[in-house]
Amino acid sequence: MAATQSLLSDGTERQRLCERLKALTSASPRQWGKMTPHQMLCHLNDSYAAMMDGRPLGSRANLFNRTLVRWIAIHSGMQWPKGVKTMPAVDQEQGGTPPVAFEIDRAALLASIEQFAAKTDRDLHAHPIFGPLTTWEWQRWGWLHADHHLRQFGL
Repeated sequence: MAATQSLLSDGTERQRLCERLKALTSASPRQWGKMTPHQMLCHLNDSYAAMMDGRPLGSRANLFNRTLVRWIAIHSGMQWPKGVKTMPAVDQEQGGTPPVAFEIDRAALLASIEQFAAKTDRDLHAHPIFGPLTTWEWQRWGWLHADHHLRQFGL
């Protein structure tokens, strides 16, 4: 995988990402953090959905996050750090969608990925940390976020 080029809108990269999601099981061992594989499916689905439907997430956007942190996270090619606290609205132990049925939640996530991949910056709400993003940045963020959590489970 090209670390600086993978986008959710690239059909080949999206298919590879979805194949990795299909390899996830409820027993996949986590490499870090406390999220379960099932919680991760719901977390990613909540994250994509919130950007598409504008549900309130709160904001951590400030000049530092909208500039330097955004560039490092989206443009630099560095892997995202482990252990960064997520927004409570997409944390399954706080305000996020509780896991129900693994296969149903996985199917919902795969559908959200397809929907998100077709979106442009005009279709999406501001990111709670990075602020408004370009279409390219959104599609990069969408891929990076899923990749980060798949690596969390060795995928």
